[in-house]
Amino acid sequence: MADLASEETAVPAAEGAPVEAAAPPDASRLHREVDRRRTFGIISHPDAGKTTLTEQLLLLGGAIHLAGDVRARKTGRHAASDWMAIEKERGISVTSSVMRFAFKGCEMNLLDTPGHEDFSEDTYRVLTAVDSALMVIDAVNGVESRTRQLMDVCRLRDTPILTFINKLDREGLEPLDLLADIEESLKIEAVPVTWPVGYGSRLRGIYHIPAKAFIPYTYHELLDPIPLSGLDDPRFDELAGPLAARVRGELELLEGAGSAFDLGAYRAGKQTPVFFGSAIRGFGVRELLATFADVAPPPQPRATTTRTVSPYEAGFTGIVFKIQANMDPAHRDRMAFVRVCSGRFERGLKVRHPRNGRELRLANATAFMAQDREGVEEAFAGDIIGVPNHGTLRIGDTLTEKETLQFTGVPSFAPEHFRRVRIENALRAKQLEKGLLHLTEEGAIQLLRPLVGNDYVLAAVGLLQFDVIKARLENEYHVEVTLDALPYEVARWVDADDAATLERFTRMETNRLARDAHGDLVVLGESVWWLQHFASRWEGVTFRATREYA
Repeated sequence: MADLASEETAVPAAEGAPVEAAAPPDASRLHREVDRRRTFGIISHPDAGKTTLTEQLLLLGGAIHLAGDVRARKTGRHAASDWMAIEKERGISVTSSVMRFAFKGCEMNLLDTPGHEDFSEDTYRVLTAVDSALMVIDAVNGVESRTRQLMDVCRLRDTPILTFINKLDREGLEPLDLLADIEESLKIEAVPVTWPVGYGSRLRGIYHIPAKAFIPYTYHELLDPIPLSGLDDPRFDELAGPLAARVRGELELLEGAGSAFDLGAYRAGKQTPVFFGSAIRGFGVRELLATFADVAPPPQPRATTTRTVSPYEAGFTGIVFKIQANMDPAHRDRMAFVRVCSGRFERGLKVRHPRNGRELRLANATAFMAQDREGVEEAFAGDIIGVPNHGTLRIGDTLTEKETLQFTGVPSFAPEHFRRVRIENALRAKQLEKGLLHLTEEGAIQLLRPLVGNDYVLAAVGLLQFDVIKARLENEYHVEVTLDALPYEVARWVDADDAATLERFTRMETNRLARDAHGDLVVLGESVWWLQHFASRWEGVTFRATREYA
């Protein structure tokens, strides 16, 4: 099969667009390896086809050999990125997964994220670890609410976005209306790279605009692209049939509107190249991935509290952006996901852990393919490595080979839902404590201990998190619990101008206070209105809705 993943099919930058200069012939291996990395996340509204697209990308990269609809659970097959029991039972992604594969000479680090808004904290932290993102939009529904929320997160960091409009083989919105929806709803310029020739039952293929090629659509197989001299080529009329004139008119209209790909605008997060296709058929995905390999940015500089770290620096640095418990349930392991930010990792590397002043030896780091792992001998900026963790590392921690640094930008959000944990069998109390410790280390749900009493209180941004932790306590720790609702709707971390003020506040408001897993003080309230009234009584005390990890 001919492959559009060739240099001549890359989206050409507009004249004058800033393009990174090629590395000189004597560039170090470090520079070459960093330039080959593409670390990206996939974002979408639930059911837009994100996980299906993930599997097709892995298929193209040779990481898996079979892709299928993850909702067909009766077949016994599940998404490669969905490995938890609850994910397989419900057919949804509830935790982010890391998958690595090669394509067009690039090392791809793909981070699949949960689409449901109840898992927004996990998704947000993943987006702090990537350099770009693929956005999946349902051609039937257009831009949906969750997509808008995730786009707002990407906009905070000017994350470059490529867009895949999925489900082209279904009856959906008009292509021009979909582009207008993207621009109006997401406030980003949308520039098509491929264009549909029909959709739904009238779908005949897609036209690759910069490559001047027609890719025919069939239900059963992917066909080779057919090179053309342009839309005026008589063969286009044969291939597009009665739709030829309409496609010409649509593309002429877009050209007249001045839409042209600009590499600088894309990498600045101001423009999104748009591709059409059907993830479940693998149609249009090859063209998406080929262009992504060509234009997506390599690892970018990252901010610390004292300076910006370049990915090309020789000294190793990394940041822990995720903790995952029980990826191997037989061994009750806890894995810290570390994004390499600079330098070269090699097995056995000794690093500093600035938060506790210790030195760690990274002797058993791993690379990921969802739940599957293999030992990694070396890694470079942009790669994600797993470090076995026994409570030493936590989300937001920096690891550094030389100087003491602290990376920024990994937040925790104040929870909005609260449950008291009640164990069914008191003899399993130690297992409960262990399970809560491990699972809340992951950061998706918080464990609070009220200053009065011995209750365990779980706090989350989304209600579905409680179903997940209840199921995981049962499946992974064999502990059955009941989660009782509490009358709180708001929580805030507490700081004070001085120790005396904090001590007085703690003494007088003890019944309202709890401590989180890090020992920080949290106030619990019934409503935002109550919190505003409460805060007005305490001059010198600050109530925070977000907090930086570390």
